[in-house]
Amino acid sequence: MKTRSRIVLLRSLIPQFCVGLAFALSASVFAQFASPAASQQPQPPATVAPQQPLRTESSTTPQATSQSPSAQPSMLRPPGYTTEQGGAAQAPQAQDYRANQASDVFGTQLFTGAFAYQGSSYFNPDYLVAAGDTLQVRLWGAFEFDAQLPVDPQGNIFLPHVGPVQVRGVRNADLQRVVDSAVRRIFRANVNSYASLVAAQPVRVFVGGNVYRPGLYAGTSMDSLLRYLDQAGGIDPERGSFLAVEVRRGNQLRVAVNLYDFLLEGRLPMIQLSDGDVIFVQSRQATIKVNGLAENAKRFEFARASGRNIKVSELIALSKPRAFATHVRVVRNSGNSKNTEYFPIETASGVMLENGDEIEFTADKKQGTISVRVEGEHLSPQEYVLPYGTRLGGLMSQIKLNERSESESVQLFRLSVKERQRQMLATSLRSLEAALLTARSGSSDEAKLRKDEAELTLQWVDRAKKIDPLGQVVIAQTSKRDELLLENGDIVRVPTRDGLVLISGEVLFPNAIAYESGLNLSGYIDRAGGYTQTADNSRIVIARTDGSYEQVDSKKVPESLFVHAGDQVLVLPKVDEKQRQFWKDMMQIIFQTALSAKVVLGL
Repeated sequence: MKTRSRIVLLRSLIPQFCVGLAFALSASVFAQFASPAASQQPQPPATVAPQQPLRTESSTTPQATSQSPSAQPSMLRPPGYTTEQGGAAQAPQAQDYRANQASDVFGTQLFTGAFAYQGSSYFNPDYLVAAGDTLQVRLWGAFEFDAQLPVDPQGNIFLPHVGPVQVRGVRNADLQRVVDSAVRRIFRANVNSYASLVAAQPVRVFVGGNVYRPGLYAGTSMDSLLRYLDQAGGIDPERGSFLAVEVRRGNQLRVAVNLYDFLLEGRLPMIQLSDGDVIFVQSRQATIKVNGLAENAKRFEFARASGRNIKVSELIALSKPRAFATHVRVVRNSGNSKNTEYFPIETASGVMLENGDEIEFTADKKQGTISVRVEGEHLSPQEYVLPYGTRLGGLMSQIKLNERSESESVQLFRLSVKERQRQMLATSLRSLEAALLTARSGSSDEAKLRKDEAELTLQWVDRAKKIDPLGQVVIAQTSKRDELLLENGDIVRVPTRDGLVLISGEVLFPNAIAYESGLNLSGYIDRAGGYTQTADNSRIVIARTDGSYEQVDSKKVPESLFVHAGDQVLVLPKVDEKQRQFWKDMMQIIFQTALSAKVVLGL
């Protein structure tokens, strides 16, 4: 009985053990295939990796057979096989392409993977048919035939009832004529023919010289040399030349390609490559860096043959300065000292440049006129184009006012002031964040209090960062207002005589209240429902129509203080200094926000 019970128990445990073992094995295999640590390489992009250099030894050595799938060469994987699917890490070209995109050398933008990912699908009429190519031949009429025929080593294709037809060396554009001529020698009538190139001969081409990843790359004889260079990661911008890319066959130089012809003029020779050809990138020649106002602000290469340097006019043709560029700055880096020269563009064409020099195109223009916009209550045009150096008084004399214009409270808004206000506010907010995040706590309760306090304050800081300052300049109270120089982009606003007083901030019912000449500050606040519990009645800001401000304490209101029509009363919030050690900074920022944007953000 005991033995039987043990057998029954063992039978019940075996399925569970098998399931657990299968789960453990599947998890182990999944970790081995999918874990980035297994391949010790970065994760791949979602795109198809370009062709890797052919390495035949990796498939024959014992080490290769013991590697995980993530370590196998990409050429053994189907297209689109990624790490997420259990494939290998991304190809090394990805790193090369990122270096190309970050480089300041003119031409590196060619090699970002666009050529490597695309095969030869275009029709090249000058392509010469070679052994190993595949042709599509169709015959119809009295005799029908349709097949894809390879070009044999003798350069022939074999057609039924016609025999061998020599096609090696025939231009792609002439292929139809050659096949049709051979067919008509046998079939005089009632048989038509059509022939086309289906696939070019697969070839392997060596890419060497100053490229990122020299090696042997596979493609077809119709592929351009750009595709093979792209598969090799592109030309190394710090070592390679874009002016001297050679295609060699054995000891013979077939052609030397200047890639600047393609980049600037779209000219690229069509080169039919054969198995074993070599694409070699020569060393980089002399270079000059272009900065500033140019469409192609890059580092350019030039051939310094027989000691010849390059003229500024030649570099202008390459870099294409923008229309508003007027001058060129030349920084000489040759010798033991750095020298700077400055020329107008129209007179700098003949200036000679040397290897290592830098030039910068600038706009050295004098301000002739300025544009000022006039808004508000007036009867004149809203846009004025004035001579540079015009003063506010000169503009005001041209503005036609009406009976509702409040000319004594003219407002001026300036872009440069707006930017300075934004910078000051941003600096204050950064200081507040630093003080908040670096504050120390003496106990766990205090730490929790500071954490809650920090979250609340950081929310307030995020809101304050979105404040857009007005850039207003207070000008109404100065005795020399009419002597103020205007700047391009200024906005002059003529206020409307208003019969309202705006009460905002920490009051129960923020509202606009009709102006009453006998009503003081406390009366207007009472009309708005009075102070809230978080109001600081010792910090009340009165924003005048002319852009000036006054800060008062409701308990110590001077007798000379009056509220005028059009004024805005801002009641600031109260900050409990017992709970906030940085209350001084907080109040300063609140005050700056209120003054620069006329907005109060409550905590």
